[in-house]
Amino acid sequence: MSDTSNPIRIGNVSGFYGDRFGAVREMLEGGDLDVITGDYLAELTMLILGRDRMKNPDLGYAKTFLRQMEQNLGLIADKDVRVVVNAGGLNPHGLAVALRELAERLGVPTQVAFVNGDDIVDRADELGLGTPIAANAYLGGFGIKTALDRGADIVVTGRVTDASLVVGTAASAFGWGYDDLDQLAGAVAAGHVIECSAQATGGNYSFFTEIPDMDRLGFPIAEVHADGSSVITKHDGTGGAVRIGTVTAQLLYEVAGPRYYNPDATARLDTVSLSEEGPDRVRISGVRGEAPPKDLKVSLNHLGGIRNEFEVVLTGLDIEAKAELFRRQFEAALPERPAELSWELVRLDRPDADTEEKASAMLRCVARDPDPAKAGRQFSGTAVELALASYPGFTLTAPPGNGSPYGVFEPGYVDASLVPHRVNQPDGVSVAIEPSPLRTDPIVDESVPAAAAGTDWGPTVDAPLGAVAGARSGDKGGSANIGLWVRSDEEYAWLDETLSVERLGELLPEVAELTVHRYPLPNLRAVNFVIEGVLGRGVAENVRFDPQAKGLGEWLRSRVVAIPARFLDR
Repeated sequence: MSDTSNPIRIGNVSGFYGDRFGAVREMLEGGDLDVITGDYLAELTMLILGRDRMKNPDLGYAKTFLRQMEQNLGLIADKDVRVVVNAGGLNPHGLAVALRELAERLGVPTQVAFVNGDDIVDRADELGLGTPIAANAYLGGFGIKTALDRGADIVVTGRVTDASLVVGTAASAFGWGYDDLDQLAGAVAAGHVIECSAQATGGNYSFFTEIPDMDRLGFPIAEVHADGSSVITKHDGTGGAVRIGTVTAQLLYEVAGPRYYNPDATARLDTVSLSEEGPDRVRISGVRGEAPPKDLKVSLNHLGGIRNEFEVVLTGLDIEAKAELFRRQFEAALPERPAELSWELVRLDRPDADTEEKASAMLRCVARDPDPAKAGRQFSGTAVELALASYPGFTLTAPPGNGSPYGVFEPGYVDASLVPHRVNQPDGVSVAIEPSPLRTDPIVDESVPAAAAGTDWGPTVDAPLGAVAGARSGDKGGSANIGLWVRSDEEYAWLDETLSVERLGELLPEVAELTVHRYPLPNLRAVNFVIEGVLGRGVAENVRFDPQAKGLGEWLRSRVVAIPARFLDR
């Protein structure tokens, strides 16, 4: 694909289904690129696409990508840029057909290939995965590599790992094979950094006040070299910034231990070295690779039943007594109790408030049940029936509703040799992609306790943890991770000594009784926590106020701890 003495410039234009529509044109017009990639899939997205496909078997892919290509296909051809996206979702063949029809209608000669085989829903039961409505194995990048090697201009895939878009592209550019583990691992790291679009250029960044021109962030570019190293950057003149902090934050996003498993290589995050080599240019180097795991992760989505909720407003005095009265009355009046019934009192009120809103709290009730009747209109209607018979000032925030179906995500695992990874070429030839021959049983990273206490840090000041530490958090199925990082070796030594699992539970009481794993990453000056089960059965079940744990790290940063005074004086 390119001269191996030069890097390949890969720009990402999407981090989720619904990301900025104009990013494709912005990236094409903003400067030179060899390839654009786009990540359109997430665990919740697969459920959404599954519902689309149930309504119309010709759908199941990201429709916005097709519209983006309608507006930009001519420019893509003029600039000789290739496109690699996972927008195929549950129907990459359907998207490929639509793209070929679009190219013909626009008169733009385009070679379209698609990668599939990830959809194993019809075999889920025989593979021991139950009977989900969607079951998709996370494939690697070598199907993409094969498609590009054979001349594809656009490659659409189903469920591949997010990093595989970059791995397959770089493997084609430099002729990597399965035994080039360090190079593949370096591409995994680069792919992980740019997969979430503007999160690498200042989006969702703890120290956002330090980022210039946040009004319209530029999207990231990975300049990947033949040795697997890369430089993360962005087009000149675009908003945001690429700094060691923004790259660190994204490396910590939705990861677990030091080993970051991918189907083609396991990247050792504890070997990553970051350095700034110029404005908006951060080099990733030193990434070591190990053999990939023998099993592929499988995204399993089930229909869980019906979910319904309502909120009542509690104003003024006796908030907790009002909440207890209504809860007791409501549960006694329910014709049938749903399988799951949860209550949450959100205390936003304050004494002697000068506005009614500031004097009010919210009481939320959520029901879930496989039976639509139990969580449907009779559930929310019961709240309305109490309107004149409960606490003073009774107010509902919305009229009663019927509820809506909700899904449940869970991960599964299946031997990669049992998944028919295939790439389908523009000429109709279908090529089987064999899994890595190096696959092995994964090494499970052990949780690491905090460093032994005893360092004299001198005078301390009680201040929010976020005064010195950044954080990035997110969902991993029903679990969540919080990665914290600091900016100096001394601050890292303090963080590693101070922030134990027990201390995390004290700062975040909601997780105190849950299983928490702790993984220090000294190269990144970071500590990563994985909290099991904090999100129930995943984002679609919506069991928390923050169902994807996006704000969990910021909550932790807001907690007050004793910080060495000299850190705050810098």
